[in-house]
Amino acid sequence: MSKERARRRAEREREAAIRRAARAAQAERRERRQSRRRALHAATVGRVRPVSSARPAGILARRHRQQTTGLLTVLVLLNLVVWFVRGDWPAVLGALVVSALVFPVLKLLLFARH
Repeated sequence: MSKERARRRAEREREAAIRRAARAAQAERRERRQSRRRALHAATVGRVRPVSSARPAGILARRHRQQTTGLLTVLVLLNLVVWFVRGDWPAVLGALVVSALVFPVLKLLLFARH
């Protein structure tokens, strides 16, 4: 009878060891996952400081936005005219490049506060 009890006890201990190993492996996976999550959070959200998403208010800011929007609208319309009048891609891309280079110059010349 004692041999039977010893065999059953050894069987129980072996099953318990298998369950302990499975729990340890699961805990290790959980810890690695949490570590990756903490590292990702520290690299992204932890660095970013909350800033106000509201754009500047006031008469001057609104006028500045309107001027910029108006100038961009004119340049886009000119690019569309070039696209419809001259269908070839070199002319269209050239007009786009010229518009991008001329935009800051026009903005400075037209809307500079003297």
